[in-house]
Amino acid sequence: MRVWIDLTNSPHVLVLRPVIDELRRRGHEVDVTARDFAQTLGLCDRYGIAHTAIGHHRGERLPDKARGLASRTTALMRWARSVGGWPGGGWRGRAGARPFDLAIGHGSNDVTVAAALLGIPATTAFDYEWATVQHQINCHLAQAVVVPDVIPAERLAPYGASGKIRAYAGLKEEYYLADLEPDATVLADLGLDPARPIAVVRTPPEVSLYHRFHNDRFAAVLTKLREQGQVVVLPRTADQRAELARAGGFVVPDTPIDGPSLVALADLVVSAGGTMNREAVALGTPVFTTFDGRPGAVDEALIASGRLRRLEDPAEVELVKRDRSVGDGGRIRRDPAVFTDLLLSPVA
Repeated sequence: MRVWIDLTNSPHVLVLRPVIDELRRRGHEVDVTARDFAQTLGLCDRYGIAHTAIGHHRGERLPDKARGLASRTTALMRWARSVGGWPGGGWRGRAGARPFDLAIGHGSNDVTVAAALLGIPATTAFDYEWATVQHQINCHLAQAVVVPDVIPAERLAPYGASGKIRAYAGLKEEYYLADLEPDATVLADLGLDPARPIAVVRTPPEVSLYHRFHNDRFAAVLTKLREQGQVVVLPRTADQRAELARAGGFVVPDTPIDGPSLVALADLVVSAGGTMNREAVALGTPVFTTFDGRPGAVDEALIASGRLRRLEDPAEVELVKRDRSVGDGGRIRRDPAVFTDLLLSPVA
């Protein structure tokens, strides 16, 4: 079987890396496309994932997203036709033929739309249910919707997911990090002293951290952590990177790093995003969330269980060395083959 996997954001490289390996182990042919956004291409290179770079992020405004979807979908279709041996003719080439047996994306609108137009079965996966526009496209067009089992089916029904849901237990991070054994090289590469407390911080999506939001809770947390130990900050934008450099006292990587190992070896994680929070939970690292959007079912469950803490007051944050003599903090490892089987369900 020939499978097409599309990667549109940095976390998707980590999520689908073990899936790619498992598919190839089973003898399937896998082709990967990737969007030039955040560290997606760099992480593909880091993990040795051969890929074709197609398209880039067009911006956050809805009209920009629409133009980006149209442009990249067209480019993906052109690529799929070329690798599928369709030198000419209609979009579907020979009668009944198609270039791939299955297309897989983790929240990628582009590949789901392209697959639908090319007559290719598709699987979409996600673990945050409130990205309404994205899910309305993907759930209606895909043949399978792979999500955590804590997301109530009634939240997905308005997107057209009824009858398509393939649910998995736990966190997706518990599957793709199952084989991770933390590599301490990442600490040396960043100039960190393992004997001193280490915090890892993922910034919110706002452009400014210290100027426009000088009194913001997140800026206060950064300042406090800097006073208590070593702070690695992973900014989202060039403007944030520049502000952090002006502020001084932070470690800001300038190339893709072994993020999961860093999270596993850290003493504390504070993140405004979802993926790093859940990676910390899966790896047993204490973690605060500063996400201010509508919480999804996964975060609701993690907060209710105490595995994830919502940061309300910067005074709550204390950066101290973890006692690693008590084990790995309740880390859970799950079999990536189970996740892979769900993704393959349209053609299984």
